[in-house]
Amino acid sequence: MSSRRTKPQPLSDTEIRQIAAEITAGTPPMVWFTAEAVGVPEGRSGKVVALGDPTEGDFLQVRPTGSKDVLSFSPTEVTLIKPARRTPPAAPSSRKDPALTTPSTVTPASAPSQEPANPVAAEPNPAPATPAANTDATGPAGAKPATGGTRAPREKAPAAPKKAKVPEVTVTLSGTADGEWTVDVVNGKKRTVRGLPVSGAAVAQAASLLHPEVAEVVDSVLESVRTSQRAKVEQLQAELENARRLLDELSG
Repeated sequence: MSSRRTKPQPLSDTEIRQIAAEITAGTPPMVWFTAEAVGVPEGRSGKVVALGDPTEGDFLQVRPTGSKDVLSFSPTEVTLIKPARRTPPAAPSSRKDPALTTPSTVTPASAPSQEPANPVAAEPNPAPATPAANTDATGPAGAKPATGGTRAPREKAPAAPKKAKVPEVTVTLSGTADGEWTVDVVNGKKRTVRGLPVSGAAVAQAASLLHPEVAEVVDSVLESVRTSQRAKVEQLQAELENARRLLDELSG
């Protein structure tokens, strides 16, 4: 008889929340790959390092044990329950049937009252024993050899390994009315650059290389900043002239 393997159940919402809590606490949980996993042997372990958007299907980011790559898997491809070790199939019995291995003797016919001249010739010839190899191959009366009662597992066809997803990069350009520009960069879920100052000239040059609509918006912002700064310069010049005139009057 052969045992039927049940299809693995997907991770429940409670288990996914447990995984998310352990990742947040800085202790990536250990999982084991099921028969549904593609590109990874069943029963191999790994650690969940991040969780993506559940609507994508393969949102569990797992690093298999012994590998540096992070691959994406669905809730049916991993489990929190460590699989039990498989019991190897029993080896065929090597015990021989004693009825076949014990040589049989032939009962001699009624012997004369006197002993024969040659006592060796009077001894019965034993029947040849059945070769042991025959008992291993077929057994008594053509019986089939023992198989141990288990069916060898069918090998799973190798599949191409999944490619690790490349994280998205988000670049945010921010500007103020005073002409101060900063850049923020988010690589995947990690902010790698925060509030990096850039000059207005660099912003204008970058905008000219982008889409015309983007360049138009940036140019309008830069023009507003120029107008504001020009007014501020004129005000400062007027204050400077008043200060000089007052200084000349005091000096005279």
